[in-house]
This record gives sequence, C-alpha cells and structure tokens, in this order.
Amino acid sequence: MDRQRIINLFAAISTITVFGFALGLMFPLLALIMEERGIDPDIIGYNTAMQPLGIMLSVFTTPILVRKFGAKRATIGAAFATGTVILIYPFLSVFWWWFALRILHGFFVSTLFAISEAWIVKFAAGPYRSRILALYTSVLAASFGGGPVLISFTGIDTILPFVIGALVLAIATIPIFFVKDENIEGEDEDPLSVIGFIRKAPILLIAVGMFAVIDAANLSFLPVYGVKKGLDQATASLALTAFIVGNTVLQFPIGWLADHFRKRWVMAGCGVVTACASALIPLSFETWAFWPLLTITGAASAGIYTVSLAELGERFSGHELVTGTASFSTTWGLGALLGSLIAGWSMHSFGPDGLPYSMALIFALFLVVMVTREVRKSR
Repeated sequence: MDRQRIINLFAAISTITVFGFALGLMFPLLALIMEERGIDPDIIGYNTAMQPLGIMLSVFTTPILVRKFGAKRATIGAAFATGTVILIYPFLSVFWWWFALRILHGFFVSTLFAISEAWIVKFAAGPYRSRILALYTSVLAASFGGGPVLISFTGIDTILPFVIGALVLAIATIPIFFVKDENIEGEDEDPLSVIGFIRKAPILLIAVGMFAVIDAANLSFLPVYGVKKGLDQATASLALTAFIVGNTVLQFPIGWLADHFRKRWVMAGCGVVTACASALIPLSFETWAFWPLLTITGAASAGIYTVSLAELGERFSGHELVTGTASFSTTWGLGALLGSLIAGWSMHSFGPDGLPYSMALIFALFLVVMVTREVRKSR
C-alpha cells in the first residue's frame, strides 16, 4: 500500500471517527433531555426517528452535491451545517421544532458519513481490506462511546455538551484537507440503483438493517432505560458506553472468524448471541452480569455489520461497490428509523424492559429469515 493511500485512509477514518463522537453524543443527550421534561417514550421515539428519515432523504442529494461542489467541499459544508444545527437545539424551547432539526441533522450527517465511508472503501482496496474495515468499524464504535462518557461529566442542564459537539465537528474537517484523489467512483449513478442492489445482496441489506435497528434503539433509549430502571443519569449514560465497548473491542476477533469460516454462519452466530444476550439483560439488571451482557450485545450486533462490510468488499468492486455502500447507508437509515419507533413504542406499551425484549424478538426473526434463505440456496 503506497504512502498516499495510507494518508487518505487515515484522513477519512479520522474524519468519520470525530463525526462518530458527535453523533454518539447527540443521540443520548437529546433523549435524556426529553425524558427529563416528562415526554413519553413513544414521542421520544418519533422525534429520534426524524434523524434516520433525514439520512434516507440524503441518498438522493449527496451525488448531486459531490458533482457540483466536489467531495471535499461537500463534506466540509455538511460538517459545518451539522454543527450549526447542534448549536440551535438548546435555543429552541418549543420541543416540536426539534422534529425539523432532527431531519436536517440526519440529512447533513449522512452526507458527511456517505462520502467518508466511500473514501474508506475505495482506499482500502487490496489484500488488507477486511482488516482495514474491521479497524474502521472498531474506531467508529469507540468514538460513539465517547459521547455518553462526556455526558456523564457535563450533565444535560447546560449548553456545554452542545458547544463541545459543534466544536468537535469543526475539528473533523481538518483531516479532509490531506485527502488526495478525492473522486468517488460511481458518483454519477442514479440513486435509485440502491433498489436494484437488493436483488444481488438481500441478506447483506437485511443484516445492516438489523444492526441499525438495535444501534439506533440503544443509542437513543438505553440511557432512558437505565433511568427508568432506577439508575442515575451518569450511570445510565455509562450503560450505553458498555454497549459501545462491545462494538469496539471484539470486531477484530469477529473479523478473524469471518476470514476463516463461512461469513454467513459467522453472521448467524452473531445474531444468535445478540438475541440471547438482549433477552437476558432485564433478568440481570440488579446483578454484575448486566454490564458484560451489554458489552456482549454490542459486540455481536456490530459484528453483523463488520461481516457484512467484509462480504460486500469481497463480492463487489467498482461501481457496484459504491452502489453497495449507498445501499448500506439507505438501509441503515431505514433500520434506524424503525429501531427508534419500535424502541419508543415497546417501552411505552410494555415498560422499560420492552426495549431489550423487542430487540431479542427482532433478531430472532432475522435468524429465521436468514437460515431459511440459506437452506433454500443449498438445495
């Protein structure tokens, strides 16, 4: 791998890492503020779902922005636009304005994310692809974990966490200036090609969607779950950090398994562990096992995404690979939208334990679909 490609990869991963910190901060921060104001969990879910809706809308405009302004300018503009939205939140006391802000937030964030991830996939081509992608998912997950940790120090009663989030996004633009060969193959494709990609890789897209469901649900509602179960806000935020630690530390072992065994069965194994660990969380809440179960759930669910990325890079290249990353982004947005709605509804209808139990049920259904399809293919 040549020196410039390493620099490009480092710059792209650094940018998306800093962005991940800001996103990991805002999901629980906004949910905790709304919970403190006495807003019902289902309404919190509807509000959180606006951000994935913005993500889904951006898939149609990101290629246009890249063609018109270039990838660097589009990414920098999206970062500063996101920072501006973050600074507006605390100054709007009328809660319903947050619905519009969340759509804009998701729209700009997705633009930044889509371009950076396309760079990573492009520059990671070659024999090191799987290891680089495992590093990418680990670092991204670690950055998400920093947001809840910050909340445990700043609290939610001042403007400080919002200011820090905006400053972090400004810092995220610095590595972008070191990227060379910024053009992204396939940026002229019709965004509707995302739909056509479903025929070639349905299980990959379903897997990404399942990861997005549990990721968005826990990012938004795990701190709320902890508070409703009796934890203080700082400890409830650390519960989310425990989940994200699993996203981070076990991706290399899961990647190793995917390199040595059939990827689909590694993915299925991650689904089994996610379903079982989620179902055990309510039963272990008042025991020491609660914390490692959160970490195991985070590891197994993120492992599904890691293996999906590895299979995507193995099976597709060129324009198809770029279409695949766009499909992943759109599917993540849809999954996150559903995850936020399901989490809010389940907690409102069944109490706080509705969150982990609904996640366990969803992953059990995913396993049924996946195994059924694999059995049919083998016949």
